[in-house]
Amino acid sequence: MTLRPHRTVAAALAVCFGSLAAPTATGQVPITDPPAPMILTWTPEQQANWYKAIEKVYEVRTVRRGDQVHALPISTEPVTDLAVDVGGKTSDLRTFMADHKMSGVLALKDGKIILEAYGLGRSRTDRWTSFSVAKSVTSTLVGAAIADGKIKSLDDPITDYLPDLKGGGYDGVTVRQIITMTSGVKWNEDYTDPKSDVANAGRDPMVGGVNPIIAYMAKLPREAEPGTKFVYKTGETDLAGFLVSKAVGKPMSEYLSEKIWRPYGMEQDAIWMVDGAGHERGGCCMSMTLRDYGRFAQFFLDGGMIDGRSILPEGWVKEGSTNQIKPPAEGQYGYFWWTETAPNFRASGIYGQQIAFFPEDRLIVVINSAMPKATDRDQSLAIRGLYNSIHKAATAN
Repeated sequence: MTLRPHRTVAAALAVCFGSLAAPTATGQVPITDPPAPMILTWTPEQQANWYKAIEKVYEVRTVRRGDQVHALPISTEPVTDLAVDVGGKTSDLRTFMADHKMSGVLALKDGKIILEAYGLGRSRTDRWTSFSVAKSVTSTLVGAAIADGKIKSLDDPITDYLPDLKGGGYDGVTVRQIITMTSGVKWNEDYTDPKSDVANAGRDPMVGGVNPIIAYMAKLPREAEPGTKFVYKTGETDLAGFLVSKAVGKPMSEYLSEKIWRPYGMEQDAIWMVDGAGHERGGCCMSMTLRDYGRFAQFFLDGGMIDGRSILPEGWVKEGSTNQIKPPAEGQYGYFWWTETAPNFRASGIYGQQIAFFPEDRLIVVINSAMPKATDRDQSLAIRGLYNSIHKAATAN
């Protein structure tokens, strides 16, 4: 499987941020005056400046940290003088990061930092936007809500929690089918088509207290039996976000703070971009420090353990990071995690955002970037080359 988000992710986000002079798909409106240019057209300078300060461009909610910080000790066996090999060309890490517009690379082995580097003028305290890496955070919150008894089962109908979806293609669709994108609901995520669903979901104003995204998706027809067809749908990651906030009775940012950010010990507040109706985007755009990306990854790799107990259902991490698509589609998929052989699973976002897991080696690699293209084969090969080089160096002894 090639290393990239699904080919439609770029299209989805292109439309989500669209032409920013007016509300766009999902109602995303910038807070800048004059409005910032479309995010997919940002210059390299704008990427470097705004990816680490997205709150200056869009409305966000804050994910509060707590009083204690989860330590990430520096390993006594760090990876030094890393040689990154891609396509037969070898570079040192600093050169490689500069060549590929990377703002941060972090590797943790056994919970300890074996490599940490910054670029593009970013410091350790600067946050960086996640793009679709946020999807994996959203599915983790679904798991936490199940463990809390707020969501009874993955096999519950989604309409039990989001009744405004009743009467359309989502009748009979389960929570499990939402977080594996196998609902069977018809969806067009082609950015080149102005009539596509992703181009139109969320454009209308809120009516009767129903979020415009939910109102739009409630009208969608079914094209396949639920559970039989995988189709990447950005709208369904937003539905998962609405599911969480409705089930727990509070904003996703508050629930994330309560369940993970404060008790696990993140070093800084995170921020989460909201849609035009003020709800956190289930599928996009959290911002956190490089080390807090690492802490979230370590939390997940360790089974969601906090203070000696897991906040996730038994077996959740293994299930969620294992392919759930039968038969496997292009790009194996778990619960909003991309799954494969090695690394065993990944969270992935456009412009070079990545968390790669090598569970057998207790190794995590986090990459933040401002690559020039949303998705691109050469960029994907570069990312894969970097984390494979780190894996090789980290397991050499």
